[in-house]
Amino acid sequence: MNKKEVLELKRRFKQDKVTFTRLCGCYVDANREKVCKFGSKFLNLEDEEFHKYLEIANKCLSGKVANNLLNLEFPLIEEEVGGRQQILMALRDSNLENEELLDSFYDHVIDSYDYAGNYLILLFNDAYDVMTKTKDNIDLDESEEVYRYILVAICPVNLSKAALGYKENENRIASRDRDWVVAMPDSAFLFPAFNDRSTDIHSTLFYTKNTKEPHTEFIQNGLGCNPKRTATEQKIAFHSIVRNVLGPEDEHTDEALLNIQQTINDMIEDYDLIHEDEEDKLILNKENVEKALIDSNVALEKTDRIIKSIEETFGDDIPVAEHLIEKNALEKNAIKLEKLGLEDQVGSLTLQLEERDNKIQEQEEELSEKNIELTEKIVELSKKTQELETYEEEQKSYDVVLHVKPQKASQITSQKINGKKCIVIPMEENENATINGVNINE
Repeated sequence: MNKKEVLELKRRFKQDKVTFTRLCGCYVDANREKVCKFGSKFLNLEDEEFHKYLEIANKCLSGKVANNLLNLEFPLIEEEVGGRQQILMALRDSNLENEELLDSFYDHVIDSYDYAGNYLILLFNDAYDVMTKTKDNIDLDESEEVYRYILVAICPVNLSKAALGYKENENRIASRDRDWVVAMPDSAFLFPAFNDRSTDIHSTLFYTKNTKEPHTEFIQNGLGCNPKRTATEQKIAFHSIVRNVLGPEDEHTDEALLNIQQTINDMIEDYDLIHEDEEDKLILNKENVEKALIDSNVALEKTDRIIKSIEETFGDDIPVAEHLIEKNALEKNAIKLEKLGLEDQVGSLTLQLEERDNKIQEQEEELSEKNIELTEKIVELSKKTQELETYEEEQKSYDVVLHVKPQKASQITSQKINGKKCIVIPMEENENATINGVNINE
């Protein structure tokens, strides 16, 4: 059965659509003794019980196909008189109204189901008038067949937790009475299967809550079918094989396993693009395993060992590729790689900014030096300008303008010689003088 066929049945498990005709059950204690048996027309149940049983029925068809829901086939020997498929056929055909047959079935479950505590065996009987569907999945008002089936659930019965409660008759808070509570099913099965929207008496759909440790003993001894690994079990087995061959568990092994899973995931995406209109899934046969390992840079010698171990472990039950990859791990790794990429980009940008800042700092230092030099030049220019202005002013105001060294200024005197006012400048032998650029020492 595929997901669409499971949902077609499950959608009917609602108050206004359900057509269960009868419900039967047997409560088994931890000593494997039948404590209580019951049977009733489903529609005669009290409203609260009706909804609780309907919730259990829904749970029997929940989860993912190939993981929680396993398609099992009966060996031909089980379809012979006395075979376990024949027992289920008899139960279905009795409409759950044969007490002797029911009692025998309860004993069969007790003998073949390995569970340490109390549990409840429930059987639902139903008949579904299967409507003809068009290619567009539109129901036509025309019946193809009546699909008659039984749904069997095995539910743990657990002692409620100790707690305080209000005792109305005593008007006080005290320890509440603990009782036995029926939980959602650990295991269940639908018989016959609803393959291709039709009755398939050669197959059954088995439900397991625990996908790591399904009750394979019941599959084998209770139903008479060959055990089949859940998708979770296949993934665990595959990862174990790869780790055993690649070496001890460390970061390198984890990284190599992630690379292999990523390669398989890429192969799945490529396959789905080519077969987008088909329901077939990529299987991990020898050729695909070899390609995935080689593309993941696994050494040839280790590739051969992994392939050999896979063939020994899975045999003819070739796993679907998507069952062997851990989506969460790949998504986490993708986020990690994206983070590392962003960190590299941030590092590169930070380096570029630092280089730019260094250049700016160098330019600022160079500019600062030039500004200092420019300031000095401006000050010098200002002095020269002032000197020039002073000189020009002097040229305009005086007929004679003297420019002497400071130490010489105190030696200059004014005297009248031959009746004329003269400026006398004493000159040493080593001193020189110019008047308007003309050397007067010569």
